[in-house]
Amino acid sequence: MNQILQDVQVYGMGFLDASLTVLCITILTIFLSWIFGLLAALGKLSSVKFFRAIARFYIWFIRGTPALIQVFIVYFGVPQFGIHFSPFFAGVVALALNSGAYVAEIIRSGLNAIPRSQMESAFALGMSQRVVMIRIILPQVFRIILPPLTNEAISALKNTSLLSTITVIDITLYAQTIISATFRPFEFYIAASLIYLLLTTVLTELAARIERSHEKYH
Repeated sequence: MNQILQDVQVYGMGFLDASLTVLCITILTIFLSWIFGLLAALGKLSSVKFFRAIARFYIWFIRGTPALIQVFIVYFGVPQFGIHFSPFFAGVVALALNSGAYVAEIIRSGLNAIPRSQMESAFALGMSQRVVMIRIILPQVFRIILPPLTNEAISALKNTSLLSTITVIDITLYAQTIISATFRPFEFYIAASLIYLLLTTVLTELAARIERSHEKYH
């Protein structure tokens, strides 16, 4: 017990800083992935062949390659074209691009789940396309896609551990740094896993409250 208290005192602030870094990366990743995902979903559903082709290639490539390779492409590959990213920014971009492909399929499936007759009926009542999307379609789509979006957000949070490979001081890299100095891998990998578990639990509970709130008012 004394050893645990000592470890918390010595390493607690470092784990806190690393956790804040993970949270910042996760929030930015989720926000950007929704933008990328929405654009890709609309592109895949577009009547313009060029947009469909770009969206399909993006989704196909991202879903068919490992996230770690995508991180390396953004951090090590893109600078060869004269574009240089910091490890933090490269990690956010790579994870957002990765998550965006899955978000695109989630949004597309949500849109496809809404019967087309609803939109046609709304148009027949004289509603504009904007009003139909905001008041009829999107609330239903949001309710459908919230659970899979939550799962994808959790995956994005856990994927932040990949950024330790490009020197982002996240929870994983901080734990590895301590382990290299103390030679106590079991304790500190367990500590890192518990922090990730806490963060994912909070994220899941937050999404559950949003879902309950949405159901209450709709």
